[in-house]
Amino acid sequence: MTTAGVEPAGPGGESPAGVGRYRWVICALLFFATTINYIDRQVLGILAPLLEKEIGWNEIQYGYIVTAFQAAYALGLLVVGRLIDRYGTKLGYSVAIVLWSLAAMAHAVTRSAAGFGAARFALGLGESANFPAAVKAIAEWFPKRERAFAAGVFNSGANIGAVVAPLAVPFLTVTYGWQSAFIVTGLLGFLWLIFWLFVYERPEAHRKLSPAELGYIRSDPPDPPSGKIPWARLLRYRQTWAFVAGKFLTDPIWWFYLYWLPKFLNKTYGLTLTDLGLPLVVIYTMTSIGSIGGGWLSSRFIARGWPVGRSRKTVMLLCALLIVPIVATAGVANLWVAVALIGVAAAAHQGWSANLFTTVSDMFPRYAVGSVVGLGGMAGAVGGMLLATSAGFLLEWTGSYMTLFIISGSVYLIALFIFNLLVPDLEPAALDAR
Repeated sequence: MTTAGVEPAGPGGESPAGVGRYRWVICALLFFATTINYIDRQVLGILAPLLEKEIGWNEIQYGYIVTAFQAAYALGLLVVGRLIDRYGTKLGYSVAIVLWSLAAMAHAVTRSAAGFGAARFALGLGESANFPAAVKAIAEWFPKRERAFAAGVFNSGANIGAVVAPLAVPFLTVTYGWQSAFIVTGLLGFLWLIFWLFVYERPEAHRKLSPAELGYIRSDPPDPPSGKIPWARLLRYRQTWAFVAGKFLTDPIWWFYLYWLPKFLNKTYGLTLTDLGLPLVVIYTMTSIGSIGGGWLSSRFIARGWPVGRSRKTVMLLCALLIVPIVATAGVANLWVAVALIGVAAAAHQGWSANLFTTVSDMFPRYAVGSVVGLGGMAGAVGGMLLATSAGFLLEWTGSYMTLFIISGSVYLIALFIFNLLVPDLEPAALDAR
């Protein structure tokens, strides 16, 4: 269905001529916010081998520090999605980036494992708003046919952040000390905030948006009347549980890459802080391709006439299969073979994630998207807490990453099986907003 006077998208999913492209300016803002989000959270992982010696923590304590972030992330997601649905994306994002930027800078004044745990907790609270806010903004600014690609674009900011961090952090650390890495990266959020406050509004209120582009954005069937949807009601729907299960099982794997990959490369291949940059850049450059490519591919399938559910799940299955070979990584002697295996798996994770996020706006009306993404993000953070604490004990006791890589390679197929059982056709939830 299309709005009168608005042509359907072209064969590649591109918008028809004359509609305008201002919505991609909004997507660019979301991309840069996500980039900053991941720069701030990755600094600790890159500096972990150095800080382990300087501060004096062990694997178990490091696991607890990571768990503190995950606990706050989960706690934040208990409320942040609903607050964003209630107060809007502009205000929610603004408050969140101020909080997480201050928390990122606070790492520079800590001198103990407990202090880092407290700073990570504050960082997790602030950063918990990023994805619910971004997914809601995508639902507000894009028609369904473009949402997976737009989600892939903004989600690729995580990968760019993960590329920038290993380039910038070693330079800042060697030149000015490790404290400067936290301070400089934390300041980036305040720079972004200036652009956000001047540029962002909802489409209906935006003075720079043409009527033709607004019509294109609203070319899907209208949502039901909005209203407050209690979480107890959202949890009655299998669509909610499908997304929650997918996030609970697969989000922890991304956290594992983020926080333990530099330590794995340091321990297994002897890479120092200044040596880590190139392997990490290669891995996270690959993930950018996976994120955008995964979103583009499902949008391409839809443009060719495939049903939405078939398009999303086909790409998710392809991604899950590409991740399986990572189980062999712990036994690989050559650094670059290991980098290739991890890079393909991490890229496929991001392709999976772009499509999983988009299924929320496929199955739920716009006014409930933030709440559902918040529930799923909370589940992913809880799963991350469990994996982080378990990884700390496992590595302290055995010193081997083998079990962690086996888990990383197998959970996506399990998650897709459960997802497909719950929503075989990706049918929309029949919400009652009363």
